[in-house]
Amino acid sequence: MNPALRLQRALQGWVVFGLLGFALLPWYFLQQMGLAEAMPGIWLGAGAGAETASAAVQALQHGRPWLWSGLAGLLLCGLAVLRPWPARQQGGLLLLGSLLGLLGLLGSGFAIGATGWSFESLEALWGALPTGQYGMGWGAAVVLLSLVVLLGAALARLGAFRGDVFVAAAVVLCSALLVLFVVYPVLRSLVAAWIDDTGAYAWGHLFERVATERVWGLGCVQGAGRCGVAWNTLWLAFITATGTTIMGTLLALWAERGGTRLSKPLNILAMLPIITPPFVVGLGLILLFGRAGLFNQALEWAFGIEPGRWFYGVFGIWLAQMFAFTPIAFMIMRGVVQGVSPSMEEAAQTLRASRMQTFWTVTLPLLKPGLANAFLVGFIESMADFGNPIILGGQYAVLSTEIFFAIVGAALDPGMAAALALVLTGFALAVFFVQRRVLSGSSFTTVSGKGDAGVAMALPPTVLRVCRSVAGPWLLFTVVVYVFAFAGGFVQTWGRDFTFTLAHFKTAFDVQQGEFGWVFAGTAWKSLFTTLSLSAMAAPICAGVGLLMAWLLARTEFRGKAAFEFSALLTFAIPGTVLGVSYILAFNVPPVELTGTGLVIVLCFVFRNLPVGVRAGTAAFKQLDRSLDEASQMLRASTLTTLRRVVLPLLKPALVAALVYSFVRSMTTVSAVIFLVTAQYELATTYIIGRVGNGDYGVALAYCTVLMVLMSTITWGIQKLVGQRQLGRRAASTSAA
Repeated sequence: MNPALRLQRALQGWVVFGLLGFALLPWYFLQQMGLAEAMPGIWLGAGAGAETASAAVQALQHGRPWLWSGLAGLLLCGLAVLRPWPARQQGGLLLLGSLLGLLGLLGSGFAIGATGWSFESLEALWGALPTGQYGMGWGAAVVLLSLVVLLGAALARLGAFRGDVFVAAAVVLCSALLVLFVVYPVLRSLVAAWIDDTGAYAWGHLFERVATERVWGLGCVQGAGRCGVAWNTLWLAFITATGTTIMGTLLALWAERGGTRLSKPLNILAMLPIITPPFVVGLGLILLFGRAGLFNQALEWAFGIEPGRWFYGVFGIWLAQMFAFTPIAFMIMRGVVQGVSPSMEEAAQTLRASRMQTFWTVTLPLLKPGLANAFLVGFIESMADFGNPIILGGQYAVLSTEIFFAIVGAALDPGMAAALALVLTGFALAVFFVQRRVLSGSSFTTVSGKGDAGVAMALPPTVLRVCRSVAGPWLLFTVVVYVFAFAGGFVQTWGRDFTFTLAHFKTAFDVQQGEFGWVFAGTAWKSLFTTLSLSAMAAPICAGVGLLMAWLLARTEFRGKAAFEFSALLTFAIPGTVLGVSYILAFNVPPVELTGTGLVIVLCFVFRNLPVGVRAGTAAFKQLDRSLDEASQMLRASTLTTLRRVVLPLLKPALVAALVYSFVRSMTTVSAVIFLVTAQYELATTYIIGRVGNGDYGVALAYCTVLMVLMSTITWGIQKLVGQRQLGRRAASTSAA
């Protein structure tokens, strides 16, 4: 088929798609019924039809004439694609129609709420409205999607994006998704810090909420009380990042340069924080050092020391975060150590440098990007951590827990939560920009297209002894903590009755045969099935959108690319607690009213883990020569065909990795969704948090064990399928560690 004719038919299809959504789908969001249940009421003129009617019926019979702007925009776009106009004329008509529809629908959506005008100034100007409107639903989603795609086509026909309609539509669509589900919620939550209880804006409210002794107090320095939560958060993040970077580096050097056979066990260690809920380590440490822990019991038996709560506080949180985030630092540093070219070290030794001199002057400086990344990732992860501080914090408060209690505590102060979220976001973004600043302008490339079959230099004896003496006991201690966390679900009552039992597993995952067949009688089944289903829905969306954005960043050039990339990676820098608060404040009212539904949890999963898909795709595209794309296009294949038949098959490892990581992280996340769960949509991690809050550690640990086994099975299968990279270097001889 002629490419021009194929394009015209595709655009006609999008116009028809939008018109069908306008006429045949419920316009407003359905809180209490599904789409199939609402379909019979689309054309009703009264009663329930007011909730389920399409946009056409809403405008004709329910007093909402502003919806005609969407139809007018679609009809203008239909006129543009009805026959083959010249490119610029068609682009102008498409631009006019798409902007008319988008601005009309979005403007009315934000300006008109459930009871009428959302702003008093508009009511004073235009008068009161007889009817309002609710959150947008399926019909609105279809119409807006069509208009966004047609807007991209308009820009391409007017000469932007080199005239490539697919690239233009993809950029506009991805930008719209980022604005709606990342930028808008974050800005909405930050703006809420200025709003008082009556809904009025005032700069003084932010100052009153943030500039308090509770947030910035220095009592601990002056010896007159506690420090504020902001200083607590920064201090904890600093000591955690320092500790995890040092320990991760020692483990990476030992694994790669120590002549040890611990490579596979260390790989397992590296996967533990990904496949386990974030508070498993905290629970394991409680079994060791809590009031009923073995350590306190041993002190009482040997020295008569009364068990206390000494472990709860900054030390307990720091130790738990060290265990939780050291494997992440290890993964970062191991890749950097692998990438150090042996030829550079051989050149130094050829010039008669000793192994210690070579290590300090060649190897260690080349690890600078890894050290900076490991430190700053540890810093951000510590600030964003919610599970460990909520379990082990005691009287040591940090920003993530303060935000949580401002939302769900007795105070119920969303404005305070937004103000604290602003402080936490400022810290995280500052660290994010420092990371980019530190690593910009320097080159650390050591792996090129040239052959490099050298043997990596063994560690100097002194460095190797340090690695073994520090990282070795830490590795054993990590195994002990996880073993305790695993064993805690198999004993009757930890610290009192160590009798082996499966009662906790039966409470959570009991299956019984009833009158009508097998029944999932355990209390945890519902949360597990809900988590599995929502994570399975989020994973392919996250991977697909992430790889599409990576392709746009790696293979296309357009204005605003830097802002596009920053928005795509923004949720990496924003702590999960802040994102959860943002979704609560942004999607609790029209025009996007999703709070209390499973959809808002799926969207939170998708955009919280989106940077993973973007980074995985970007790394994969750097390994693919552009000549592959160019050869396909020289054979007159369209961009979409090239992407589908040439690029996508070569991205299978990155696609699989993004799928698995987003699925596993969705299964084990807690901070981003702690505010979004309801009785109907309870998740595995919130179920465990609830059990811990009630002191039922046995059931909580039993559930953690099931999750660990489930996630281990999934990640093991994917790793076997994907395999590992090979750099074509000769392996040094190994000896027993």
